[in-house]
Amino acid sequence: MAGFGVYIHIPFCAARCDYCAFATWTERDYLIASYVHALQTEIRRAVDAGMPLADTVFVGGGTPTLIPPADLASVLETLPARTGAEVTVECNPDDVSPEHMHVYRDAGVNRVSLGVQSMSSHVLSALGRTHDPVNVELAVAAIVDAGMPSFNLDLIYGAAGESLSDWRRTVESALAFDPPHISAYGLTVEAGTPLAAQPDRHPDDDDQADKYELVDDLLTGAGLQNYEVSNWARPGHESAHNFLYWDQDDYRGLGCAAHSHDAGRRWWNVRTPDRYIELIERGESVEAACETLDSAARRREGLQLGLRTRHGVEREAFDEATLGLLEGLVVPHPEDAGRVVLTRRGRLMANDVSTRLLD
Repeated sequence: MAGFGVYIHIPFCAARCDYCAFATWTERDYLIASYVHALQTEIRRAVDAGMPLADTVFVGGGTPTLIPPADLASVLETLPARTGAEVTVECNPDDVSPEHMHVYRDAGVNRVSLGVQSMSSHVLSALGRTHDPVNVELAVAAIVDAGMPSFNLDLIYGAAGESLSDWRRTVESALAFDPPHISAYGLTVEAGTPLAAQPDRHPDDDDQADKYELVDDLLTGAGLQNYEVSNWARPGHESAHNFLYWDQDDYRGLGCAAHSHDAGRRWWNVRTPDRYIELIERGESVEAACETLDSAARRREGLQLGLRTRHGVEREAFDEATLGLLEGLVVPHPEDAGRVVLTRRGRLMANDVSTRLLD
């Protein structure tokens, strides 16, 4: 059965990371109260227009923990969700407090994604991150003490100056917190970022491949199963919200720059918080633009997304000659001979493998 998800975008940050190309802004704290009110208004309008109850909710950014926890709770309490819905909030380690976690829990939050990235100070500096690794331990303690049912630690590998030993220390430190979920992403260079302007700091493909194999070994050895190229979890702690994207289900994006999807039609809101607030207050649409995928484009995109997950794709998505060329990169699904999944080596080359899918 298809699910319905809601993404809520919080665009405020205390500082901008060197690799970040997201729609985020610093020095806009004066807009927070107006933005919270605008979000509540957009939610009410969407409900009045027939928006379904949410099966999953994800609050991302930006830095959601920059918003007073009671204000974020008021936004979540405005949003109708099904009983037992997965409700996730992204958190910055330096901001997390017991108050945050207890207010979140009372508002229905049952999952936290903590932006750890690295446990080495010099690597965090290379990424343009400002948080203190020591505060990660305090943040995890607050998450656990509040009785949060699940949490994720978000890691990034491949920054300039990060050795394999640095990365091993980060992963082992993360595992010491006994998290039920870890996401590990290779650093990517996005146009227009400070990182893009400094080629000497760009990640090396071979180095990232070594670090991916290391993190997979360590996480798998600790009992976390890889269920998507960059995600590992204990059984029952996989991100339902992410699966909703990978399965091409429908979702509504709320807030500036947030994206929505409905049966192949995608649209996105105006990018800046100032413009978003202005349009909401004037009672006007915040939609900036849209696109509609035809059935062929939707199928191909669905195959590309599915290939990255443990479910894989149907064998017929590749012709037999191509499957021969992909030996060692894809193998029959262990529970369904009619499907194929990526091997670990295949995960390292997922983008290349996906170009071999049949049109």
